[in-house]
Amino acid sequence: MTPEEKIIELGFQLPAPVAPLASYVPVQRTGNLLHISGQLPMDAEGLRKGRLGDNVGVEQAQQAAQICALNILGQIKSSAGVDLSNIKQVIKLGVFVACTDDFNEHHLVANGASDLIGQVLGDKGKHARAAVGVPSLPLGAVVEIEAIVEIAD
Repeated sequence: MTPEEKIIELGFQLPAPVAPLASYVPVQRTGNLLHISGQLPMDAEGLRKGRLGDNVGVEQAQQAAQICALNILGQIKSSAGVDLSNIKQVIKLGVFVACTDDFNEHHLVANGASDLIGQVLGDKGKHARAAVGVPSLPLGAVVEIEAIVEIAD
């Protein structure tokens, strides 16, 4: 089963990439590494906004993190022109969670993205990760996720 077929089997669809919202490129390639700029939880229903510990729960934020993960995969396929079957390894995710000072379950929010990538890519989706809390994110987003991915020659 291809990664694209797995995405559909899981009840999702691979989104068209969102154009950069500022002065950056969505994907930068160096050798066999793709550095994917931070992706916001934006889909056909709009941008998921808010802050954990304030007006968003962990489950809602995990769903937002899933959208970010799908947007990362969409950027790999569309902006980098790389078939998802050519992913050799997801190296690292950087997960930024908009939250109040007393919120401390960033790791659970990040699992939304990590689990989805693992389900889609299997062992190739296992990655290192950082999950940090921040007071705000661009456009009021609840989560932003960046990635480093190794691709086959």
